[in-house]
Amino acid sequence: MARVIKKLDIDFTVCKVSDFSRVDFSRPFIFIAGTDEECSVVCETEYMPSNVTDYEHGWKALRLQGVIDFEEIGVIADISRIISGASMSLFVISTYNTDYVLLKEANFDKSIALLESHGYTLTDEGE
Repeated sequence: MARVIKKLDIDFTVCKVSDFSRVDFSRPFIFIAGTDEECSVVCETEYMPSNVTDYEHGWKALRLQGVIDFEEIGVIADISRIISGASMSLFVISTYNTDYVLLKEANFDKSIALLESHGYTLTDEGE
């Protein structure tokens, strides 16, 4: 199945925060995870919470277009195989409807070229 992926023109930061009290939930891209060991946030770099205890800047994102059914198998595995095969890392976030693949900014263009060479269609944010 042909898969369309949208490039998001946003700089992201992956953070660890002391709690979620300073997260700006009005922003369109906020991903949070809380466990018994940590509180994590992925957000637009410009809107990083002030109570960050650790962070890593320099992430760009791709959004898999369309709703991905929970029964659909292998989409992220295929993308991961392509990217990791070129010795690059990725960070995946899943929502109810779709998946986001975060890539280090230094590898973003190379990752896009690799995905396109494997049959993925990449579009820009405005398309």
